[in-house]
Amino acid sequence: MQQRASVIESVADRFTRWCEAVVARLPWGLDSVVAPTLLGFGLINSFTFGVDLLLLTALHGGLGVPIASAITLAYVVAFGLAFVLNRTFNFHSHAPMGKQAAVYAVVVLVNYLAFILGVGSGLTALGVDYHLARLGAGACEAVYMYSAMRWIVFRRRRSADPVAAGQRVG
Repeated sequence: MQQRASVIESVADRFTRWCEAVVARLPWGLDSVVAPTLLGFGLINSFTFGVDLLLLTALHGGLGVPIASAITLAYVVAFGLAFVLNRTFNFHSHAPMGKQAAVYAVVVLVNYLAFILGVGSGLTALGVDYHLARLGAGACEAVYMYSAMRWIVFRRRRSADPVAAGQRVG
């Protein structure tokens, strides 16, 4: 078990170093504006968004599941996967998972109600193709979810010990 954890950390560390290297090469001073975690979030969530769309298509287009149910099922699977991947590979969180998962669940619920059902189902009801409606909702949710994950769910607590926090003493 210990060996598996160190392999995952090693892969996660390589992912982070790769994101840092890519961001460091951004032109026009963007490297000072774009956080490596934003790139990591974009990569991870693009993958899980693909999983979401694939499941949505299979459930609604293939199996005929009603759109609201298909959106919900695909969403739950994709966001569970996004939580685990972002926690491990992007934000390297070692905080207790239970509390983070509870906070994440509230963030996801707000996201679901506002963007997925609100924007996604609303656009579909207006006659927009459900794939396009989901893409529109996805753009809104990306901004919200990155902000919430970086500054709420996986926020780094400042240590009371200045040496442990890497601050200069004296």
